[in-house]
Amino acid sequence: MKRLVIFDLDGTLLYTIDDLANATNHALRQLGYAPHSMAVYPMMVGNGVRKLLERALPAEARTTEIMAAMYKEFVTYYNDHLWDTTRPYTGIVSLVETLHSKGIAMAVASNKYESAVKRLIPNFFGDGTFSAICGSVDGVPNKPDPSIVFRVLTEVPTAKAEVLYVGDSAVDIETARRACVESVAVTWGFRSEHELRAANPDHIIDDPAEILSLI
Repeated sequence: MKRLVIFDLDGTLLYTIDDLANATNHALRQLGYAPHSMAVYPMMVGNGVRKLLERALPAEARTTEIMAAMYKEFVTYYNDHLWDTTRPYTGIVSLVETLHSKGIAMAVASNKYESAVKRLIPNFFGDGTFSAICGSVDGVPNKPDPSIVFRVLTEVPTAKAEVLYVGDSAVDIETARRACVESVAVTWGFRSEHELRAANPDHIIDDPAEILSLI
């Protein structure tokens, strides 16, 4: 029996790629660099905003000063456009409601900066539905380092055997492995099923409702 489900955010709970791409392209234009097509962004996300911006910049432009300016432009824009096109994936709202009604605790562990995560989750799922909402914070390494999972388990004390970690990328699967919790890879996110299978998750699912059979 599982008592806690930890979700990745981008590509797992919420379709966010267009808003992330728009914010990155805005930052690139502000600094005089060419924007990217939307099609390349699914392979650029997953390791946090700073890594996204580093990947978006030309190699020769990845200096400390330019990265800092990019980050400032991105955050300023993104904070005003968090949910222009962002939405829950089909079946996610129903899943969250069902888990909540069954008394299964839920948490978010995201590489997105935490202030954005703490706005997005209540906006789409209401206040109090998730027992812990954790994002990227200064001084703590991003996933696949398992520190964020340990932080969740501090806020929601749960035996590791009673935890499911759900994500859409190899980063998430590796995070779960390092944290010694059971992993669930979802195929509706930003990465291919081939990548997911190569990362050897404990489970792969195609529909949010399948999580109910794993708890």
